[in-house]
Amino acid sequence: MRKYLFFIAALPVVAASPLTDEEIARRAEALKPKLVETRRHLHMYPELSNREKETGRYIAERMRQIGYADVQTNVALTGVVATLKGGKPGPVVAVRADIDALPVTESLNVPYKSKNPGVKHACGHDIHMTVQLGVAELLYSIRDQIPGTIKFIFQPAEESAPPGEEAGALLMIKQGVLDNPKPAAIFGLHTNPNLRAGQIGYSSGPAMASGDRFAIKIRGKQVHAAWPHDGIDATVIASEAVLALQSIRSRRIDPSEPFVLTIGSIHGGQRFNIVAPEVVMEGTIRTLNEDVRQKSHRLMREILEGVTKAHGGSFDLTFTEPGYPVTFNEPQLTAKTLSTLQRVVTERNVVQLKPSMGSEDFAEFQKIIPGVFYWLGVGNPDKGINGALHTPEYDADEDSIPVGVRVMTAVLLDYLARGQ
Repeated sequence: MRKYLFFIAALPVVAASPLTDEEIARRAEALKPKLVETRRHLHMYPELSNREKETGRYIAERMRQIGYADVQTNVALTGVVATLKGGKPGPVVAVRADIDALPVTESLNVPYKSKNPGVKHACGHDIHMTVQLGVAELLYSIRDQIPGTIKFIFQPAEESAPPGEEAGALLMIKQGVLDNPKPAAIFGLHTNPNLRAGQIGYSSGPAMASGDRFAIKIRGKQVHAAWPHDGIDATVIASEAVLALQSIRSRRIDPSEPFVLTIGSIHGGQRFNIVAPEVVMEGTIRTLNEDVRQKSHRLMREILEGVTKAHGGSFDLTFTEPGYPVTFNEPQLTAKTLSTLQRVVTERNVVQLKPSMGSEDFAEFQKIIPGVFYWLGVGNPDKGINGALHTPEYDADEDSIPVGVRVMTAVLLDYLARGQ
């Protein structure tokens, strides 16, 4: 059995982790029955963003049962933050799991099927919480040997809060989650059903796209459908606007830059024989480049102004604030973390992935301190577990839970052992 060995720059300094890889694996596997029970409980009782009251209570109680005394509750409304001070001096590091669910109706007939109608952990946040609770329990058992401090952040409302409410990572930061003590780095993970349980995915640099939500209101003039020339048809303007906005991707943005503009909903009109006076559209923009993000906002206004003016109409364009920035894995920290991933699950089980056009407010933490966000494989076609994220069919192979615990435990211990 070999210990972890870490080298700081070119100095002949070696720091050893309190546990070997084999011991971490043994302890994680021993926790599996409890963690599977935890995951199933969380899956059965999902709660929407900013409404995770029972989830927060459950997490806080579990952390106290483990032995944590420093447990803060109701952070950013429903979040939980717990701190583990190691027995040896060292840096401060944070780890984050999100706790909210989605307005998705469960379609799977499983023993742990959601008991809250119309709400489901369809993005794997039940796995995220369970893994973090496992890491917290494993590390607490060796707290006297840990060289540094670990902050466990259980964050609400990653999926965005109801309109008009503050939420998520930004609200946690506003309330001081990265202060007293301030972590030097932060780590997080997300389930990925396209990777098999036992695999880990990663990206260096841009890992997930920025995410902006927008609403467009097209205004025309109502009139009887038999005399459209006496009115201004908002439906026609909206139809032309949808197509014109797609030219941003095809003709106004460098083709080598990833960019998506999607109109997800269109609502307008009152009756079959009345020209619609107003149409409302909602959509999202995704990109991996902040300059492209800002340029696209400007181009949308230019195009909408031109299209509506040509028809005698008008428009309002509003972006839901705040949008999510790019999730950016700091390259040097990613390289060091990669060596841990490859050692723990072997090189063949670590997969370099293209950046995802999904978005994550974990990026808000990364704007303040370096961070790495990686993917935990949870798929298993042999068991029929291959449903996509955000769908009624989503599920996770529970064999992925101890893998997640092993990997994140090693990532945190390696970071602390480097003494950064």
